[in-house]
Amino acid sequence: MRKGKFITFEGCEGVGKSTQIRALKAYLEEKGIDHIVTREPGGSAIAEKIRDIILSSENEGMDYACEALLYAAARAQHLKDMVIPALERGAIVICDRFVDSTFAYQGIARDLGEEFVDQLNRLSTKGIMPDITIFLDFPPQLSFKRKGGADREDRLESQDMEFHAKVYEGYKILARQEPQRFVSIDASGSKNETREKVLAALKSRGILE
Repeated sequence: MRKGKFITFEGCEGVGKSTQIRALKAYLEEKGIDHIVTREPGGSAIAEKIRDIILSSENEGMDYACEALLYAAARAQHLKDMVIPALERGAIVICDRFVDSTFAYQGIARDLGEEFVDQLNRLSTKGIMPDITIFLDFPPQLSFKRKGGADREDRLESQDMEFHAKVYEGYKILARQEPQRFVSIDASGSKNETREKVLAALKSRGILE
């Protein structure tokens, strides 16, 4: 039985997800709240092996449907190994990316379509969805500049700007479609400013007291 809360962070490359996840982790540790921090693709031993295949720059010729199916496979394993056990014991789960990344990257940017991605997500999640998704809203043209460029060893991150612009539009579509779950946070300010916005959103939605 699910007792805990499931928080996911989404956004384009370089928006500061890792920074904000670390800040939230520190907040929960200070409050003595049971939690885990994990990521997709990956998060558990088998899923991390799938991650290596997905992101390796050596696999440039990977078919887009194969890419999406690998994400779904990693997600199913990750949920079984990490997310579901933590939720059942009552912990807060913080996950760097989840189903919304598949929608934005594969469904929209790869043009596989919403229906294809929805079917994959239903199969891989078995109904497990986030209580809240924090979308760090910052356009890729600016986020890459702030980041100092793309990681060329990461097959997805090294895609061209047109691809990343489509990813961003995919997230904007989700923000319009699922306003109850999907919370957009302006990430253009300082790290501390964004942190306060994230905490405020989690408190207003009843995830944190």
